[in-house]
Amino acid sequence: MIKRLLIGLLALITLLGLTAIGLDQWISWKTAPYIYDTVSQLPKRQVGVVLGTSKYYRGGEPNQYYLYRIQGALNAYNSGKVSYLLLSGDNALQSYNEPRTMRRDLIKNGVRPTDIVLDYAGFRTLDSIVRTRKVFDTNDFIIITQRFHCERALFIALQQGIQAQCFAVPSPKNILSIRIREVGARLAALADLYLFNSEPHFLGPMVPIPSRTALPKHGPTYPAVTPEQMVELENQQAKRPQSGESVDASTTLEAPDGNSVASNKKTTDSAPKPKAQPPTADHVSMP
Repeated sequence: MIKRLLIGLLALITLLGLTAIGLDQWISWKTAPYIYDTVSQLPKRQVGVVLGTSKYYRGGEPNQYYLYRIQGALNAYNSGKVSYLLLSGDNALQSYNEPRTMRRDLIKNGVRPTDIVLDYAGFRTLDSIVRTRKVFDTNDFIIITQRFHCERALFIALQQGIQAQCFAVPSPKNILSIRIREVGARLAALADLYLFNSEPHFLGPMVPIPSRTALPKHGPTYPAVTPEQMVELENQQAKRPQSGESVDASTTLEAPDGNSVASNKKTTDSAPKPKAQPPTADHVSMP
């Protein structure tokens, strides 16, 4: 009797394991056409969504997954494949802020602050993808993360009717444990999508990228900008070359609440957007 129970239990575990592996491979197959491994292959889109992770492991050593995502975001931005970077991550604790950490590192490497938008409520992949559509009013965007993560993120996007592609950045060499965990994460995602119809923890008002400011019918033909934002714009212009070079002051300002507001104010100059510089070796060096 006990032997039969053990055999039955073993058969059930085997069946469940094969089912999990089958579903895992199905997700990989279904999303493969939307994944790109090189910047040159990427289609050009307005927004690149960088999925957050911690900068350091618990032991204090640099997290290679984070470094590769930052490098991938820089590559996509520098190549002109994306114009804005939406940084989506966890901000559950005051001492742990993934979007702000990513923003600081990207700015250090030359990304313009006005081209960065922060999503502090990207607590999980489903939140990040669905909020990009429902909060940031973007339905066609580039996801930036590792390939195994691309597949789950794209599967969520496809199920939600979102047109997304993914730039698959490199992974560290030893990812076996992470890949095993990913199988569980995919099963959880399937449950969220097909059993529980889960929504993001937080939604909120729409904040389009770039921001669109509503104008009165008989008002001025330029978007409204608060005094604080105007000071910020003027400070940016003051730091740019004034003699013989052109500066384009048309930009998207980041409001104090983290939102961005478009400004079409132009000076007589019109210089191209500066490109971000590659990370320095002591900052986000690759293995």
